[in-house]
Amino acid sequence: MEPLKTIGRTAPSPPRDEPVVHLKPPVDPATLTYRQLRDGPFWQRIPAYRAIDEATFLDHGWQARNSITSPQKLLAALQDLVPASFHDDVAQGFARAPMAIRVSPYLLSLIDWDDPYGDPLRRQFVPVASRLLPDHPKLTLDSLHEQADAPVPGLTHRYPDKALFLALDTCPVYCRFCTRSYAVGVDTDEVEKVSLKATEDRWARAFRYIGERPELEDIVVSGGDSYQLKARQLSLIGDTLLDIDHIRRIRFATKGPAVMPMKLLTDDEWVDALTRVVEKGRRLHKEVVLHTHFNHPDEITAITRRGLDRLHERGVIVRNQAVLQRGVNDTIDTMQTLVKRLGYCNVQPYYVYVHDLVKGVEDLRTTVQTAVDLEKAVRGVTAGFQTPTFVCDAPGGGGKRVVHSFEHYDRDTGVSVWTAPSVKPGFFLYFDPIDTLAPAYQARWAVPAEQDEMIAQAIAAARAQMAATAHASSVRR
Repeated sequence: MEPLKTIGRTAPSPPRDEPVVHLKPPVDPATLTYRQLRDGPFWQRIPAYRAIDEATFLDHGWQARNSITSPQKLLAALQDLVPASFHDDVAQGFARAPMAIRVSPYLLSLIDWDDPYGDPLRRQFVPVASRLLPDHPKLTLDSLHEQADAPVPGLTHRYPDKALFLALDTCPVYCRFCTRSYAVGVDTDEVEKVSLKATEDRWARAFRYIGERPELEDIVVSGGDSYQLKARQLSLIGDTLLDIDHIRRIRFATKGPAVMPMKLLTDDEWVDALTRVVEKGRRLHKEVVLHTHFNHPDEITAITRRGLDRLHERGVIVRNQAVLQRGVNDTIDTMQTLVKRLGYCNVQPYYVYVHDLVKGVEDLRTTVQTAVDLEKAVRGVTAGFQTPTFVCDAPGGGGKRVVHSFEHYDRDTGVSVWTAPSVKPGFFLYFDPIDTLAPAYQARWAVPAEQDEMIAQAIAAARAQMAATAHASSVRR
């Protein structure tokens, strides 16, 4: 009879002097650039911050009080780093922008002011008139129809089991590409904002609606920005939602870690409030996570990693939602580096959005094809769960559609057609930037009748493709 084998016995180790066989060529650690994070007093390059020590710069209150809120303050901070012509370009840019200016000293310090026109962070936050392009003729202010799907002010209920709760209308920094430029920030010359103030009376109406909808399980708390909530307010929102039995998941959405990471290091009250809500959720077997918004690897510094490490130590899960932008992250190398750097800092890349149809930022939008190509290049560079899903948030309220899932996409006219059968009936259309099209098609977009014809042709092609697919499926069955 064969003797029983010992359970759990490990394989013998090879002799210590036996060489390990490497099937891949050696990697020079210096090439792992995603691990190389900016450190040291980099902010002291800005004239206004030359005398600012680390303790002051890491004070989130100092960052908020000294944020740039006008072209004049920008010039005062930069002084001789930029020529007067650039300042004039910025002043004219903000006069035409749907978003007010608000830039933290931290973010201002990360911009390469030797190349302000080409810098990817400047492009996101500081508009210059000379680079602006005309809006697409089919663009609307609230292109995602969030207000149309709002049963009470500041609460969008589009997906069957999920709602978006816009708790407030302010942010630590204002992104010029904000999809909620209809509400976020103060009124501008271009846009009179919808009011979504952080009032508990308005919140109570939202909580009452959520409590009366047993199908709701998932609430995104956004705005504006959850970073701007006081610790007491964050606790109130978190506790109220967790106490609703059918709520299973809460996501606090914030761009804060990308633009003011020192808050995670120096605002103990806010971090403690978030931690308590996360821990309460865990005790109730519910998930509470933080969703953040990094778009470029340069937004992640050693300060960022320290702040994110603090959340990681407390068991706070952090996921990232990026926006694909021209001249910011639309190259393979940049997107791969962003994904790898996020993973290095324990942030899970979750979504990359095709840029929404937003007023005043046509220069930032890319084609759908750009997203398709980048997704192929990113997939496989790291683990699958660390690979973001590239999506188009279908204009008109169709919701997030995987970028490959269009029913039809005409690369010449730039019209893509989407359906969302589990969200809403009908067709949803996205439009590539006109300046990326061939001259003949740019000319067609200048004629309203031609616009209608191109759209009608795209929808007809989508119908035909869907019919052909349905027929093929029935034949196979």
